[in-house]
Amino acid sequence: MISVSGSFRGSIRAQSAIVLPDQPNHSVSIAEITGIQKSSDENWNNATCTYWAIAEIAGNSGTQRGYYSNEHGAAGREYGDYEGKISIVNGQVIVEGTWACTRGTEKFHGLSARGTFRTRLASPTEVEVSWEGTYELAAKAQAG
Repeated sequence: MISVSGSFRGSIRAQSAIVLPDQPNHSVSIAEITGIQKSSDENWNNATCTYWAIAEIAGNSGTQRGYYSNEHGAAGREYGDYEGKISIVNGQVIVEGTWACTRGTEKFHGLSARGTFRTRLASPTEVEVSWEGTYELAAKAQAG
């Protein structure tokens, strides 16, 4: 397995939330976020990441889960899912959790990848994401 890490600053392209009146600061939301990956690994550098988040917050904590897609141009695309815990400290929204690849195309067909991430709401319309993990391309697994 190869260690990999990266980051991106993403824009919230669509978002909708419902506030529930049963307790303070209780909401359910869905959002689409997209940004360009930055990584020292050429397989992930400049890939376009789009992820779809479903979150529930009650008080100063909650959960977020969803799906992601990394578009690698002619090299293909890989898809996965993630889940994390939300914390709100001094008004700052942070999500920390795990991600895993579920499938890929072209060069990323048969990809095995998983890791951790940390997301920070940088503004009402932007997020900053850092991530790390390990991966193995199918061709590497077959050659070994």
